[in-house]
Amino acid sequence: MYSFQQASPATRAAQPDQRNFQRVSVNLPGRLMLASHDEFDCTALDMSPGDASFLCSARPRMGERIIAYIDHVGRIEGSVAILREDGFVIQLNATDRKREKLAAQLTWIANRHELGLPEDRRHDRLTPRHTRTDLTLDDGRRYPCRIIDLSLSGAAVDIDVRPALGTPVQLGNMKGRVVRHFQEGVAIEFSSVQSREALTAFL
Repeated sequence: MYSFQQASPATRAAQPDQRNFQRVSVNLPGRLMLASHDEFDCTALDMSPGDASFLCSARPRMGERIIAYIDHVGRIEGSVAILREDGFVIQLNATDRKREKLAAQLTWIANRHELGLPEDRRHDRLTPRHTRTDLTLDDGRRYPCRIIDLSLSGAAVDIDVRPALGTPVQLGNMKGRVVRHFQEGVAIEFSSVQSREALTAFL
């Protein structure tokens, strides 16, 4: 599975933008605003926790502040670092916690094909802080697992067992069924859409 790591010093030295993180291809639509408050449709071509490359008709200045709202990622902001004929690259302005959250989101996007999850998930993914829990089968058997990804409608968990597709399960206190298998574990669809309050034990 894909995971983020800082680029090596040799790699950074060979790159003109001196980025500190490897980028992942995302191709996500969004909308951005220039310092003038003019708004433009855009596509985030690739991103890392430190920067983002956009395809866009906007023509900002070097160093100009950009605010963007990207599907499946949310709000990001930064300053223009590279100008191109068809777009530009921004260096992100974010706290360490925001970068960690963005890394988790981008890791999911990079791995979603391998995990076998649909492109258009119905609810935003949430980044769990407490990932350890149990998966309980109908017959009472319990297996320790680690939550990889969590949303209001389902979860992906790292687990050693592979219950059959359609098997009713309970993740923590949330009931659902197994809908997919992948290399590290299983994807679960909850029986009903959960409230954020129901997920607070993991957030």
